[in-house]
Amino acid sequence: MTIKLDESVIERAKGYAKQKQTSLSKLIESYLNYLTTSKEDTEEITPLVKSLSGVIDLPKNYDIKKEYKRHVLNKYSK
Repeated sequence: MTIKLDESVIERAKGYAKQKQTSLSKLIESYLNYLTTSKEDTEEITPLVKSLSGVIDLPKNYDIKKEYKRHVLNKYSK
């Protein structure tokens, strides 16, 4: 598999991985695992988030996970 990333992002990520005493591959694997694992059932909604409920009127069929993944892929695939 080949992944193209900005060189400065790679260098920062290598530094972060070194600080955390892990490999860059493991760091990426962990992040992708986090993105693709459903946490809906285990995450508690904070009072602040509850207070914001209803502020934005989204369509009933809006898939927030799909849109977030699209956003992340778009942001980091440049």
